[in-house]
Amino acid sequence: MHPERFGCELGRQRVLTVNSLRLHCLEWGQPGGAGLCFLHGGSAHAHWFDAAAPVFADRFHVVSLDQRGHGESQWPEPPAYRTQDFAEDLLGVMDALGWKRMVLVGHSMGGHNALCFAAWHPSRVERLVIVDSRPSIPVDRLWDMHRRGYRPLRRYESAEAAVARFRLLPRETTASSELLAHLARAGLIERDGKWTYRFDPACNGARRPVDAWPLLPRIECPTLIVRGEKSPILPSQMGMEMAKKIPRAVLHEIPGVYHHLMLDAPGVFATLLDRFLTG
Repeated sequence: MHPERFGCELGRQRVLTVNSLRLHCLEWGQPGGAGLCFLHGGSAHAHWFDAAAPVFADRFHVVSLDQRGHGESQWPEPPAYRTQDFAEDLLGVMDALGWKRMVLVGHSMGGHNALCFAAWHPSRVERLVIVDSRPSIPVDRLWDMHRRGYRPLRRYESAEAAVARFRLLPRETTASSELLAHLARAGLIERDGKWTYRFDPACNGARRPVDAWPLLPRIECPTLIVRGEKSPILPSQMGMEMAKKIPRAVLHEIPGVYHHLMLDAPGVFATLLDRFLTG
């Protein structure tokens, strides 16, 4: 797959100063248009939506954000990774872009941040898309995440070696090897002659997600919940329970895909999102 086939080749790089942090994003479409913001999952970065975000550039001012501690965005010192911190960043991003309201699309950690933001700031969200994300993290998974936060980032002798060792978490995926290699390269940085991933380990160690179940009835906007049929993260029964608690929600399942469904089936995901936004 040639680089020009990836959506970031059609976009613009932009850095916003929000809450004293430099937040990087990829941008498509014309400023002044309706806002559409994509939020990646934990340990990921803005390029996770390269296959979907540019599709909407003719109708929206599209931004895929590197959330704090991820991708090319700054790491907060001391580490600050509460759900409230991510939500405050979103308010700052909206203000910096001149957005009064936006469509918000979040995957995994980004989905959790998005649904909390929509509940806390209902007047700022036009539509919400929760992509294979759950309202709360089980205690055992949260403890495991915190333990990972104390492990130093692996360092590789070359970018090629780092790309070869790149894996998703969870690992199961039907994404193309070309797309996975692109995501790996986009997430690398060279430091002191070694290559490592652009990610603050403290985002795991200091992560403080809220229990969002009580927040779901406060979400006022039309909401699409998307899950992968084979995903272990958002079970079907939990998705249905979320759809019941969010007043204007619908649940859609994409067959044959796993947790990273916008990588497994980017065309299907973009079509589903387009239908929701035009419906």
